[in-house]
Amino acid sequence: MNVLENSAVAGTPAQAREEEAILDAHAVRSRFPILERRLAGDRRLAYLDNAATTQKPDVVIEAMTDYYETINANVHRSLHSLGEQATLKFENARGVVAGLVNAPASRHVVFTRGTTEAINLAAWGWGRKNVGPGDVVIVTEMEHHSNLVPWQQLAREKGATLRVIPVMEDGSLDLASYEDFLGPEVKLLAVTHVSNILGTVNPVKEMVAAAHSVNARVVVDAAQSVPHRPVDVQDLGCDFLAFSGHKLCGPTGIGVLFMAENVLDEMDPFMTGGEMIHKVSLTETSWAAPPHKFEAGTPPIAEAIGLGAA
Repeated sequence: MNVLENSAVAGTPAQAREEEAILDAHAVRSRFPILERRLAGDRRLAYLDNAATTQKPDVVIEAMTDYYETINANVHRSLHSLGEQATLKFENARGVVAGLVNAPASRHVVFTRGTTEAINLAAWGWGRKNVGPGDVVIVTEMEHHSNLVPWQQLAREKGATLRVIPVMEDGSLDLASYEDFLGPEVKLLAVTHVSNILGTVNPVKEMVAAAHSVNARVVVDAAQSVPHRPVDVQDLGCDFLAFSGHKLCGPTGIGVLFMAENVLDEMDPFMTGGEMIHKVSLTETSWAAPPHKFEAGTPPIAEAIGLGAA
């Protein structure tokens, strides 16, 4: 079936582009092994729950299997050949992800377990250091729990105020209320790029600019936008952007927090331990440079490689 049905005249450049856009559904379907399953009555599986999690294509499964079968080793700490190969693939995946969202460099991309952990990293690492009594954190009425509860907890703990941008009858945000909320006491805006319930695409770029005009930081929940549309963090101008691998045909257990240059030095680590240290003694510790500063312990290596393949 042609996915770009329009009234273009046959033989025109528009028609040629349309023909190039024809989706071979059978070819695409064949790349997803789980879609070969048959259900009761020998019915072919039809999976429509992609907003919750996507199925995985063969290239992702093969990339993860290849890691386990040929180079299974820890990263950044082993000098043997397997360790070096694992580190190279792991960091290559980080570079691929940085390119996906047009991050200025790979060091701006931190691997987490998912969008939820990524947002909690921002809340703990930046929020607990920069939000205090009398400050304001702005969220929206359409936020997923993952971009609401961490800020509720932060506001309660720090004595800050949580202000909520209402959703209007047409499913859009009440931007007039947002403008009324903005002032010097506002420290952060947390906003979803695309609502997982309504499908609303919020004007994030404009909201970021307004927040920055009062020197507030912005956390963007991009779990539903990165899989479906081009997302350019430099164009959006956001300070943080979070998304999950499992919503874009990648593995579960892997997510991303993009951090802009201006917040990298404002952030404290969410967790401490191995991997994220530069120098340690029995009494003092200094942190490694980002992104490793924020990736304590053994990272999700196979999952990161799978995300790169996705």
